[in-house]
Amino acid sequence: MTTDAAEAITSGRTALGLELGSTRIKAVLVGPDREVLASGGSSWENQLVDGRWTYALEDVWDGVAAAFGAVAAQVRERHGVVLERLGALGVSAMMHGYVALDADDELLVPFRTWRNTSTGEAVERLSGPMDFNVPHRWTVAHLVQAAIDGEEHLSQLAAVTTLAGYVHRRLTGELVLGVGDASGVFPVASAGGVPGYDADRLATAQRLLDEALPDGVAVSLADVLPRVAVAGEGAGELTEAGARLLDPSGALQPGALVCPPEGDAGTGMVATGSVAPRTGNVSAGTSIFAMVVLEGPLARVHRELDLVTTPAGDPVAMVHCNNGASELDAWARLFQQFAAALGAPADDGAVFGALFRASLDGAPDGGGMLAYNYLSGEPITELEEGRPLFLRTPGRPFDLPTFMRTQIYAAFATLKIGMDVLAGEGVRLDGMFAHGGVFATPGVAQRHLAAAIGAPVSVGDLASEGGAWGAAVLATYAADRAAGRDGGLSLAEYVAERVVAGARIETVEPDPDDVAGFDAFLRRYVDGLAVERAAVEAVTS
Repeated sequence: MTTDAAEAITSGRTALGLELGSTRIKAVLVGPDREVLASGGSSWENQLVDGRWTYALEDVWDGVAAAFGAVAAQVRERHGVVLERLGALGVSAMMHGYVALDADDELLVPFRTWRNTSTGEAVERLSGPMDFNVPHRWTVAHLVQAAIDGEEHLSQLAAVTTLAGYVHRRLTGELVLGVGDASGVFPVASAGGVPGYDADRLATAQRLLDEALPDGVAVSLADVLPRVAVAGEGAGELTEAGARLLDPSGALQPGALVCPPEGDAGTGMVATGSVAPRTGNVSAGTSIFAMVVLEGPLARVHRELDLVTTPAGDPVAMVHCNNGASELDAWARLFQQFAAALGAPADDGAVFGALFRASLDGAPDGGGMLAYNYLSGEPITELEEGRPLFLRTPGRPFDLPTFMRTQIYAAFATLKIGMDVLAGEGVRLDGMFAHGGVFATPGVAQRHLAAAIGAPVSVGDLASEGGAWGAAVLATYAADRAAGRDGGLSLAEYVAERVVAGARIETVEPDPDDVAGFDAFLRRYVDGLAVERAAVEAVTS
């Protein structure tokens, strides 16, 4: 690009953001103004092993090194220099789950991802006494469930963390989490303006854990949980060993400031400029979730809502659905195979674009069709397992536009159930920013989501690099604060003034006919959940 970019790279005035998503590991290098200088990625997939969803953690380092290597190669090709120094670094990854480490930082059991919903007994034991909705995928639920199940590894447990926390630990030697990611491990509260784990709930959870642990085994939550840090803080430096994990070639030097590691929800909020009250964002991928920044506490506990925080510690209501766009992708692949069988092969973009655009002509209420995208369990609708389903009532037209509208509606239906709970609490929302692959076809999924939530939905170039870019922005915020360049701005102010300003954003208002149609579809969807439950019971293999 420019000599200015090359100078920023060689002088170490850059930030690297890493994101470990559900299907991609991505790295983004940004300059002092947060413009993207280079990016790279690597694919990986979860696996169902012994009934649990997991990733092999050795694949973390293969993927991270491949992503960083692609960034370094782009730096050489585009800017004519070698990437040897970083000014700052940030890590983002899928929230929740369970990484259990011994005193030597060795993994005790395979990483358990957010997708596992086998923690029901722990959730029941924790949620009532703590007066807090503890979701199935939270780290504390996995830990207490392990105690209930008498798992042997607990006798050696020295630390539990998330995937982002694990990567950060290996890069810096620090056991720490950003408050947004920590709030998906255990409930957080602000004591004297400083966020940390809720002390009263920690005492309650410790008592419940002690009751569940096998005789002779002791685990102190206060000792095994990572410390909590907020956006703008430094959370360690890249060590020599960490630099070699990123760059096995040996070119990258240690010493970069590393900001607190965050979950994908937190970096998604930053990447979409949604960190101030009455803003929110929807991220649609393998899972789909909405984050709404609250103006104050909710009146009561709701099973459908997670209470988490922004990376600065502000309260957020999270509607998390385990099942997102995977079933949409499966149908698109089927139609792609059909096109190839006809002798008219088409690439991904053409197939998805044609199918999504067709949905705009579908019946607003789904025309008697129903779809359930449940590849795995869905706690919001109280299903521990899932079976993808499509059904329709006889005597109604069976056409491609309505079929595709139904499939897209299905991806948003469970989200809508949770958003309705928020609306019942009187939560006000000025608009939602949407990102993820389903929004790549302009104006389609965006319009259907606006109908589902009854609020304006925006898309734009803010989140084009996703959570990796959000992690890089958090890293620049920490570096600017450390150097006194942040102007005393809060995270929300920093994002509004230095990130969002000037971005190209397109907003779709909800169409009244679409809103009424989606509401009619959702009523049938809720009634039809009995069919989904029957399928789980009847079809076991």
